[in-house]
Amino acid sequence: MTTTGTTSTKTGACLCGAVRFESEKVPAQAGICHCEQCRRWTGVALMGVTVPTDSITWDGAEHIARFQSSDWAERAWCSKCGTNLFYRVTADNDWSGGTEIPVGLFDDPNGFTLKNEIFIDQKPDTFGFTGEGRKEMTRAQCVALFSDLGA
Repeated sequence: MTTTGTTSTKTGACLCGAVRFESEKVPAQAGICHCEQCRRWTGVALMGVTVPTDSITWDGAEHIARFQSSDWAERAWCSKCGTNLFYRVTADNDWSGGTEIPVGLFDDPNGFTLKNEIFIDQKPDTFGFTGEGRKEMTRAQCVALFSDLGA
């Protein structure tokens, strides 16, 4: 998704509050992924914000469960309530270093600008997002861009 733009300090939590987080470097831009894995993981699409991994402080980390969802990335959730917490590239390459946090986990989820939608050709026809100026990429474009991940 994206890590550019103005940043701010934000906090958030899972549904039950067992896992909380804070970061001083949350960008103002959000992105949406419509790939099959994100759809199945979230139930719809992943609308997330890429936060620098080293800027996140976790409280309740003992409740974070992880699943290596591909050769290059992991997904995590709260082991108490099941809330999806983040997607993170685990491979050591140009795409690592960020943690994709779902927008809905932030205590204040307002103020983000939608900057991109990826795997747009896999988006179900049952919903759409309004607004202009965001970049849209198909599966083929994403595969070409992220080819170093083996996508």
